[in-house]
Amino acid sequence: MTIFSKIIAGEIPCYKIAENEQFFAFLDIFPLVKGHVLVIPKVEVDHFFDLSPEILSGMLVFAQPIAKAIEKVFPCNRCGISVVGLEVPHAHMHLIPINSADDLNFTRAKLQLSKEELSQVQEAIVEQLS
Repeated sequence: MTIFSKIIAGEIPCYKIAENEQFFAFLDIFPLVKGHVLVIPKVEVDHFFDLSPEILSGMLVFAQPIAKAIEKVFPCNRCGISVVGLEVPHAHMHLIPINSADDLNFTRAKLQLSKEELSQVQEAIVEQLS
């Protein structure tokens, strides 16, 4: 069971953004920038492109309102998408507010946000989804 499956099951706490029958979205607790959200399928599959066509397309549809909410909350040119998949063997995509391609550079140092800051980010994004 991956750490993401444990988050979905509620065994590990997270800053949940959205959830439906197939997908789950939550804040990255070591974000590149404020507003960095992870979107995962509830089915545990390691490689992103091993997901079924239905799950792949559904994941983008699920992520769309979250990306739009991120763009409303954080000053950015757009919400970027990245699929790296090396950190956790559970298919996932990153939604990140960006102003340049360099903002998607995962070799940069990650932010260390307090619980209060993470809660504020979560609340701001969820409010835009309502």
